[in-house]
Amino acid sequence: MLSHIDDNNNPTMVDVGYKEITKRTAKAKATIILNQELINMFDGNDIKSKKGPVFQTAIIAGIMAVKKTYELIPMCHPIGLDNCRINVNLDKENMIANIECFVSVHAKTGIEMEALTGVSIAALTIYDMCKAISHDLIIKEIKLIEKTGGKSDFKRE
Repeated sequence: MLSHIDDNNNPTMVDVGYKEITKRTAKAKATIILNQELINMFDGNDIKSKKGPVFQTAIIAGIMAVKKTYELIPMCHPIGLDNCRINVNLDKENMIANIECFVSVHAKTGIEMEALTGVSIAALTIYDMCKAISHDLIIKEIKLIEKTGGKSDFKRE
């Protein structure tokens, strides 16, 4: 049975009231394929656009999204954060921006959705800030890399 479906087949939040508070961590990654025009705008460690520094803005947007995950995804519990880090790294040779989000919390429920939301919104922010230059951008993948705490740990090889 799915954890978000009750005995009457209706959607419900999972009751975490009986669970112990444990340390939970999660790391997610998103990949965006850029184009040469955007790569040529790379200056130092960011893409400078008329809207401002693209990667720095994406990091801030991602962090804000992590904090609002429970407002965006219906069955997510509102939980605090102990830590949230988002990094954007450019692979110029392959014209790819890699976004990673690491989050941690001491809570009764996992934090994977927060990490996935963080990289998703950071990727969308990069797209939004660069679309005036080119719509030839592809958000290729968003995936959970690892999670710890709770019933089981997970690590993508």
